[in-house]
Amino acid sequence: MDLKDLSLDAARSIAFCLSEPAEKYENDPEVEFLWAMKAMEHAEVHFNLVSSVDPRRLRLTDHDDRLYTDFKKSFPDFHLSPLVIEELKSDEAKEKWRTFMKEYENDVADFNYATLLRIDANQDYSETNTIVVPRVQFVVLEVARNREGFNDELRAKYGKKEA
Repeated sequence: MDLKDLSLDAARSIAFCLSEPAEKYENDPEVEFLWAMKAMEHAEVHFNLVSSVDPRRLRLTDHDDRLYTDFKKSFPDFHLSPLVIEELKSDEAKEKWRTFMKEYENDVADFNYATLLRIDANQDYSETNTIVVPRVQFVVLEVARNREGFNDELRAKYGKKEA
């Protein structure tokens, strides 16, 4: 099923289901499918955006400047691409990230919503190049990638070719 084939009512139904508390669903396969559809739609929109405009000028939130400054202060040696998974998923890293992300709970919409992130910034989303992270972690890492030029190559590689 392609997301653009969904009716407005179906899209609203998906949005409503995904706004309910997670405890209500207990690994319901239908909800997992809906989450996957929404996550893929978000990934597709984001990738189309960074591959069609100058990523260095792109603003993902009203808080990009603060997010980036705080990120560089909190994670000065973080590898933006390719990601070092332990810098995100080890017990020590999870605790540090949890503290960092909590500061943005009211600033980044759906701050802890599971979101797909590319491991290698020069590649498209794929099964081997994607991990799931909280939304605020996705936003701050993509803001940093944009500002530091890690997404620059995408427009040349994947962007629409002019006739």
